[in-house]
Amino acid sequence: MSAPMIAPSAGATHTGLLGLGVYRPSRVIPNADLVEAIDSSDEWIRQRTGIRERRWATPEETVQMMAVSAARDAIADAGLDPRQVDCVIVATVSHLLQTPAVATLVAHELGTEQAAAFDISAACAGFCHGVALASDLVRGGSARHVLVIGVERLSDITDVTDRGTAFIFADGAGAVVVGPSDTPGIGPVVWGSQGEQANLIRQREDWRDALAASAAGGTATMPHLVMEGNAVFRWASFAMAKVALEALDRAGVSADQLDIFVPHQANMRIVDTLARSMKLPEHVRIARDIAEAGNTSAASIPLALARMKADGEAKSGDLALFIAFGAGLTYAAQVVIVP
Repeated sequence: MSAPMIAPSAGATHTGLLGLGVYRPSRVIPNADLVEAIDSSDEWIRQRTGIRERRWATPEETVQMMAVSAARDAIADAGLDPRQVDCVIVATVSHLLQTPAVATLVAHELGTEQAAAFDISAACAGFCHGVALASDLVRGGSARHVLVIGVERLSDITDVTDRGTAFIFADGAGAVVVGPSDTPGIGPVVWGSQGEQANLIRQREDWRDALAASAAGGTATMPHLVMEGNAVFRWASFAMAKVALEALDRAGVSADQLDIFVPHQANMRIVDTLARSMKLPEHVRIARDIAEAGNTSAASIPLALARMKADGEAKSGDLALFIAFGAGLTYAAQVVIVP
């Protein structure tokens, strides 16, 4: 008797981004609010990072609340009902509960019909990882419509007295719907990690250390992010240019054919150096949301894309290159068609 044959999954031939939604917290924090604690100045922060202000969430603006708000707009932009979402992927490093995954709570609040839901932790590269996973799920037949959300409340794990990071990190959420497309709308992902350099961006304290200090009668401190800024700048500015060019090559397009470039909003100097290293033509419009939004980690690319669309710098159908990089060190890049 022959072994039974397992029926293969059958998915879409092509995938694309069908809708985009974002949430920006209500609190605007200018540089002037941070400089005294770090003995710095607005001019120094602008010259070092390009950041003028950032958004920090209020107590009511939780990771879940921001994710749901961005997701609702993305689903509406895609012309879908939440019940048509088969899977929810949330990229975040600042959902401070180990379990359950915030994606399950988001899926329920949105009104999906028991969609598969899980979180991923790939730091600032999390959104691009989520888009790659979603595209493969749809092409593989595991889902028809996948909601990808990048959301952060980095203000919770930012040390406002750390002169190297106090002014960098910020909060917000961005979401896209990935689904079937008549033509290719999401190119092959180029991704990877360099764990030997994981110490360059890391959580300074272990949760166990905080608990131990409290149990010993000391002061419990919230774990915070720390970063070796100069080393990260060198790595991101030059190594990531090669990754970006490889993503273009794998998608079969040239830099001349791009309409927009949407890199992770880590630092304005990194953005500018990346563009020069890639020799991007002058007609390619570059996202610079960091000036008003700060570094929102997994949320930065959808937030930056939404600002470009709002400002008329990007439109539906444009050819875009995404690239993101962060703690781990993780990175990912892909060419997409703007929804």
